[in-house]
Amino acid sequence: MPQRFHKKPITTKGKRMNTSFTARHFEASKRLHNHSVESVQKLTKFYDAILDCDIIMQPTKDHDEPQGAELTVKVKGDLLQASEKAPTYEQALNKAIDNMSRQLKKYKDKKSR
Repeated sequence: MPQRFHKKPITTKGKRMNTSFTARHFEASKRLHNHSVESVQKLTKFYDAILDCDIIMQPTKDHDEPQGAELTVKVKGDLLQASEKAPTYEQALNKAIDNMSRQLKKYKDKKSR
């Protein structure tokens, strides 16, 4: 059974971004949970109209990069996804955040045209 933490609203500049954290097939530490939720807040620097952000951590079958992180970000009218693997969950999450920040920059540029 996946370990789920309910959506926690994060307020930035008067706007709210709901975040949820799910650990599949392992027991996540509070430190990993807090690090994950705090790290995704950086995404609001790239696009401040994020509605929801779902964080999913799970082990992978890859022996070189056994940890996986997936981000699903909901913005008005669209759903953006990023999935990365790395030796640790923190590294996988950071790679996924970098990937998502690039997607959000492109999305923002596309919307401003």
